Amino acid sequence: MIALNSVTKKFGTFTAVDNITYRIEKGEYFALLGPNGAGKTTVVRMLLDFIKPTSGSITIDGIPVSNPEARKRVGYLAEHHMIPSHLSGLAYLRRHASLIGLAGKDALMEVDRLLEVVSMQGREKEKSSAYSKGMKQRIGLAATLLGQPKLLILDEPVTGLDPIGIRDVRKILESLRDNGVTVFLNSHLLSEVEKTCRTLAIMNNGKILVKDSIRSIIEDDETLEDVFIKYIQKPRLSGSTFKVPG
Repeated sequence: MIALNSVTKKFGTFTAVDNITYRIEKGEYFALLGPNGAGKTTVVRMLLDFIKPTSGSITIDGIPVSNPEARKRVGYLAEHHMIPSHLSGLAYLRRHASLIGLAGKDALMEVDRLLEVVSMQGREKEKSSAYSKGMKQRIGLAATLLGQPKLLILDEPVTGLDPIGIRDVRKILESLRDNGVTVFLNSHLLSEVEKTCRTLAIMNNGKILVKDSIRSIIEDDETLEDVFIKYIQKPRLSGSTFKVPG
């Protein structure tokens, strides 16, 4: 579903992403981990063609990301997504539906379904200025799921959510996994990554330090947090090519 081949991104003399290569299979739940400034957000921005790599290539489902066709079945949730304060959650979702080509009864039914999925029915007609951060995050997730995307790119999807909200998002992701949706997750909440994802890469200073299945990376009596700290404090570069196990 996702393939990065020898991808480097420089901003002037600064190298944000340094010659990384990996592949994520269809239906995979993958997490990209790393401390602040590791290069994770730069990778996400290149996946979405917000910025161009300095060198290398990126494809989604075999299509170069520079081609709009590559992003037609992609849902993206930004860490700091914004909802205009004058719009209600309902109006926001209907506007998103129209942007992706949903109209009429189909759009209304899809929006209603997703409001129920994210537990926002009954609050959808309120202006977003009255929403808490967690409520805005729920509406943002609903917008991400419009059109039944085959690939989700989620940047800190549980930001601002209480424990119940975090549990709800986990259940949503589990149901999507059963339907073959691919998820690319960028998160600092390691406990949720461990519960949700099957494979991961740990990144620092623009380089991939390790990339494998979570089961292979975590040794006896270790947590994912232990592994994360170990690789960040003592970085060990692995091979240049990564193919997520099927």
